[in-house]
Amino acid sequence: MDLDRKVRLDLDAYETRVRSAPCFICAIVSEDPAYGLEQILYEDDDHLAFLARYPTMPGYTLVSPKRHVEHAVRDLDEDAYLAMMRVVRKVALAVESVVPSERTYVLSLGSQQGNSHLHWHVAPLPPGTPYREQQYHALMAENGLIEWSQAQAEELAARIRQALA
Repeated sequence: MDLDRKVRLDLDAYETRVRSAPCFICAIVSEDPAYGLEQILYEDDDHLAFLARYPTMPGYTLVSPKRHVEHAVRDLDEDAYLAMMRVVRKVALAVESVVPSERTYVLSLGSQQGNSHLHWHVAPLPPGTPYREQQYHALMAENGLIEWSQAQAEELAARIRQALA
């Protein structure tokens, strides 16, 4: 699967969309047809994991609580936080078993100005990535996105779902 090609993201259009559109995670949870092509990897009563729509690395996945919460440390009690982190770890291990990586970044990003629904990024860094292209550089969409077809996304998602089974 050739997922190394990088394409540019129109950051102005992206910012306009995330600031004005409804919550994308709530839309996925409610099965909004506009999000029908999202590749769901894991789901339980409280959590959801899916391939990122704008991946910067192969296997880039988002993990989120289904309930709309915005703050990791204020909106989740300790039990809910620990349950969420168990799912993040489970998904990260499955992604690592399918996608070669020298390190997997796990972090919560978002903004009250857009994409405020709490979510964790699980981002497997490809082996051999030069140091200056690692860490935040590797995560930044302005450094390019993977261009992949729906069929490639479906195939990768199937492999990760199998690893989760």
